[in-house]
Amino acid sequence: MTLGRDKIKYLVYAVWFLLLAISFYFYFFAGDAIQAKLSGIFGSSIILGYVIYLVASCLRGFTLIPITYFIVAGIILLPPVPLYILTMIGVVVSSASVYYFSEYLNFDEYFERKHPKEIQRIKNFLTKNELPIVIGWSFAPFLPTDLICYVCGAMEIDIKKFLFGVVVGEGISCAIYIFLGKEILTFIF
Repeated sequence: MTLGRDKIKYLVYAVWFLLLAISFYFYFFAGDAIQAKLSGIFGSSIILGYVIYLVASCLRGFTLIPITYFIVAGIILLPPVPLYILTMIGVVVSSASVYYFSEYLNFDEYFERKHPKEIQRIKNFLTKNELPIVIGWSFAPFLPTDLICYVCGAMEIDIKKFLFGVVVGEGISCAIYIFLGKEILTFIF
């Protein structure tokens, strides 16, 4: 690895940690202010609201914030069909970004050096069952999809198969959250 590539890698790490820290700060300490500001933006221009939601959901994977939080906010602010479409675009972009990000930063080398036996077992199991595992993992509400994105990227699983699995798994769970969630909110209020 060249010195220039190392500097770029450390810069990417620094930017990633900075974005993560900022996201956690806003999430824990300024959530109400952000929500009020977003409500105003969404109320004044639905197109601008769509763009903000799409950009945030595309970048979400780098902050490791689950898509569920975005969906909950989106259910309150957006109609269900556009929300679903924007969420799925965000899931695909975010998943692909995390997939390539992990490969660029050589997470595979780190994990193989630290846990060679476990990684080989996981590789063997995942290689034989790539699609069902990615679909199941992406569908499960208690498992972070970003983690399977990192693992698949580090293991260089076929990107088309990986993204198909994420779209199927996340597509089903997001549809349930969005359309059922909207109905529940309508019933309650």
